Amino acid sequence: MIERHPGVLVWRLSKPVLAISSGPHGGGLGVRHWALNATVPKDYARPDPDAHVAEIAADLGLGGPGTGLLTAVDVRDVVLEADGGVRSWVTTGIGAHPTWAAGPPVGAAAGDLPGVGTINAVCVLPVRLADAALVNAVATVAEAKAQALGEEGVPGTGTVTDAVVLLCPLDGPVEPYGGPRSVIGSALARTVHRAVRSGISSERSGTGVGVVTSNARPTTMPGDG
Repeated sequence: MIERHPGVLVWRLSKPVLAISSGPHGGGLGVRHWALNATVPKDYARPDPDAHVAEIAADLGLGGPGTGLLTAVDVRDVVLEADGGVRSWVTTGIGAHPTWAAGPPVGAAAGDLPGVGTINAVCVLPVRLADAALVNAVATVAEAKAQALGEEGVPGTGTVTDAVVLLCPLDGPVEPYGGPRSVIGSALARTVHRAVRSGISSERSGTGVGVVTSNARPTTMPGDG
C-alpha cells in the first residue's frame, strides 16, 4: 500500500487511479499509477522540482504517470488519520513564517519570499468522485488545514508551498459532492484537521510522531484491488 524508502514515501498502486494534485510533478487532474512525498534539504534550491521528482521516481522503479510532492519535513514524521473509509497521510512543517492566504503582495525576487515550511497531504478516497467534487474536495482540505492552524494559534492559513494529492478509484458509483458537509468531504476534512494538529504539536515539541493514530484502520486503497 505505502512504501517507506530513505527520505521518500511511495504509494505504488496495483492499478491506475484518478488523481487531482497540486504537486510539482504530475499536477492537475488525470490517471496516475503512483504518488510520492520526498524530503529535501531546508535550503533546497533546485529550479526544476518537476524533473527532480521524475528522477526520484525512476530511481525507485515507478512506471507510468504519477504525481509527486517535495518537503523539507522528515517524511518519517508523517501522520496517518482515517475516517469513514478516507485515509490521509500528512507531513506538517510550519517553519518560522506561516503565511496568510490574503496577505500583502510580495516581490518577484526570491529574497522577498519568507522562509517557509510545507504542509503536504496525500489522501485516499474510497469511492469515485466526480471531477467537480474532486475540485471541491481540494478546497475542503484547505479549509480543514486552516481550521487546524487557527485552533493551534498559528498566525497564518498555511505556507506558500503547501500541496495536496487526492486519489480515488476510476470506476464505481460516482459521488457528486466533495464539500465539508458531504459524506466523503466531511470525513476528509476530519482526517486532515486531526493530522495537521498532530503535526503541529510534533513540530513544536521537536519530536517525531511517525505513522501513529488510533483512528487509522486498514481499508482497501484504490488500485489495490
